[in-house]
Amino acid sequence: HAAVGGRRSMNLKPGSRWKSAVCAAEAVVVRPPNAEVVLACGGVPMLGPADERPQGAAVAPDHAGGSLLGKRYIDAETGLEALCAKAGEGSLSVDGRPMVVKDAKKLPSSD
Repeated sequence: HAAVGGRRSMNLKPGSRWKSAVCAAEAVVVRPPNAEVVLACGGVPMLGPADERPQGAAVAPDHAGGSLLGKRYIDAETGLEALCAKAGEGSLSVDGRPMVVKDAKKLPSSD
């Protein structure tokens, strides 16, 4: 396990697309984070759409919760919000913290 010394900056701007390095998952940033963070899937930093997936990389067992198509994931600490554009085996995380599915807003009852 190599140390993450040369953290490359991720430009997590709204509308930017990211793909997992270890599974089929893809995400689109909906709301950018309030600090520089590393968006990861399956425990491995995500790649830009043009980047090649490394051979032999695998989902880390503690990051194998899966990503669900069409769900929005949020990180409460930084405000980062991402939409899962393609489902995968890896779960999304920010700086090692698991992202959680954002609940749909409850509509007020009309009675």
